Amino acid sequence: MGIVLGIDIGGSTTKICGFRGEGKLIEPLSVKADDPISSVYGAFGKFTSLHKIALSDVECVMVTGVGSSFIGEDLYGIPTHHVREFDCIGLGGQYLAALDEAIVVSMGTGTALVHVKGDSMTYLGGTGVGGGTLFGLAETMLGVRDIDNLEALAEQGDISKIDLRISDISKKDLGPTLDLDTTASNFGKLSDLATREDLALGIINLVFETIGMVSVFAARNFNIKNVVLTGKLSSMKKAKSVFGVLGKMFGMNFLFPENARYGTVIGAALLHFHKLRNA
Repeated sequence: MGIVLGIDIGGSTTKICGFRGEGKLIEPLSVKADDPISSVYGAFGKFTSLHKIALSDVECVMVTGVGSSFIGEDLYGIPTHHVREFDCIGLGGQYLAALDEAIVVSMGTGTALVHVKGDSMTYLGGTGVGGGTLFGLAETMLGVRDIDNLEALAEQGDISKIDLRISDISKKDLGPTLDLDTTASNFGKLSDLATREDLALGIINLVFETIGMVSVFAARNFNIKNVVLTGKLSSMKKAKSVFGVLGKMFGMNFLFPENARYGTVIGAALLHFHKLRNA
C-alpha cells in the first residue's frame, strides 16, 4: 500500500500530512501563502522532500478546505480526490482523541461543530466567532496580529477590568453552574483604566467562552460529555485554562489531543481508508 496524503487548503495556511497505512501518521506541517495553488505545491514539495517521499510512493491525495476548489486536476498526475471539510473535521478529531463518539470542534477562521459516532459524521453548524474574530479584534484594538505577541500581552491582563462577572451583580451564586466567577457579560465592565494587556485577555476570553458555550449546547443535545478541540486556536495557552473552567462548570471533558491543530487535514487523509471500509 502506498502513502496517502491529506491537504487542507485554508484562507492563509495550507496543511499537509500523510499516512503509511491507516495507523501510521507521518508528521504534519503547514505553509503560509496567499495563493492557494502556490501553497499546495509548496506544501507538497516541502513535505515530500522533508520525509524523503518519491512521487511514485504516493497512492492518492485527499484535498479539502476553502481553497480546494482551485485544484481542478490531479496533482503531479497522482489521483486527487476532493472531500468534504466537515467529514474531515469529524474523522480527524475522532482519530486524535481515540473516541467512538464526541463533538469535534474546529476552531479556524470561524468555528464548525461536528457530531461523530462510529462511521457517522453530522455537521451541526457553528459560529462566526473564531480565529478571524480574535485576530481582527486584536489588530483593530491593539495593532497586534501575531498570536504569540497577543498571548504575551494577555499573560499580564486583568479580566476584572473587562468582563462583568456574577460577583459584580450578585452577592451569592445564582445556581449550580453560575458561581460568582462566571462571566455575565464579555466586555460588560470595560474600565477606562483598562490596559492593552487587559484588552488582550478580554478578546481571548470572549472568543473562547463563546466557542465553549456553543460546544456545551451541542454536547448536551446528544447527552455526551466529550468535546474534542481542534484547529489553530487549540494550540493557544489560554485555550486550556478557559475551556478548563467551562468544563468544570458544565461537567464537560474538553480535550486537546496531540496534533489537534492538524485535525482537519489528518481527517482528510483518513477519509481514504474510511471510504475503502465502507465501499
